[in-house]
Amino acid sequence: MSDPENQDGKRVGIHPLIVVFGVIFGLWIFVQAIIPKSKNIQPPQGHESVSKQTANILKEAKTTSVPTFKMTATVSSMNTLSILVPKQTTDSQVVALITYLRDARKDGTLASILPPTTPGDNLGEFAIADIVIFSDRQYAVEQAITILSIGAHAPGDIYGEDIPYEVAMEQVRGHYLVNLNDKDKPEQASLGYGEEATGLYSRRYLPIF
Repeated sequence: MSDPENQDGKRVGIHPLIVVFGVIFGLWIFVQAIIPKSKNIQPPQGHESVSKQTANILKEAKTTSVPTFKMTATVSSMNTLSILVPKQTTDSQVVALITYLRDARKDGTLASILPPTTPGDNLGEFAIADIVIFSDRQYAVEQAITILSIGAHAPGDIYGEDIPYEVAMEQVRGHYLVNLNDKDKPEQASLGYGEEATGLYSRRYLPIF
């Protein structure tokens, strides 16, 4: 067997540091080969089609008649109420209805159409309002809007068994949310239903404003 060291006391073969650096370099090459570079990673482009779709619906809503509607339930402790529209109501009509409610709130006539959600409030009778629009009577009820107001983050057993949160969310045709205490977003509206805090959105969700 040969002596691993020569007569000058120097180790024969590749220096250990060279081996270590070689391994590191090899791993770096491997990683670069299987992971795309950041400059090739593009953000989702879906927002462009969503914006275009929203613009088209808003345009149609300007010449669309407001559908017939009626209030079906209210939860005063949550400042929320449900509205029922006919099943044949189109998305453009839902937007026309939301616009109608928004205009009425701004000119102070909404209280003649719907019961105030914040009666006597300094900011108005609808300073905080959560208005949910359905086209199926069995979901335009107190339980459904209570479930939605509580939110998806609540314990599952709080919802009960009749109307699960996921089912109630998918049945929403339109959503008009008012919070005049929030200076950045005093009003929000959408087709469908979305929960920004948890990132949960129904399949028909489309932001309107």
